[in-house]
Amino acid sequence: MKHQNKQKKAGQAMVEYIIIVVIVAIAAIAVFGVFSDRIREMLGGATEELGGDAGSATSETSVDMMQDLGN
Repeated sequence: MKHQNKQKKAGQAMVEYIIIVVIVAIAAIAVFGVFSDRIREMLGGATEELGGDAGSATSETSVDMMQDLGN
């Protein structure tokens, strides 16, 4: 009986960890979705500073990129 309760608690803990990971992943996706244009501008600026071509990274917004993927 004690062994079965231990397994239930271990299974419950695993489910709780999975729920936390899913919530963090959804929050990260939401943050990247909201700030994607700003992040792209920052990465483009860093690319230019390092001597690369940032034109492809900053030439269109994330909405334009998503629409292009659908076509």
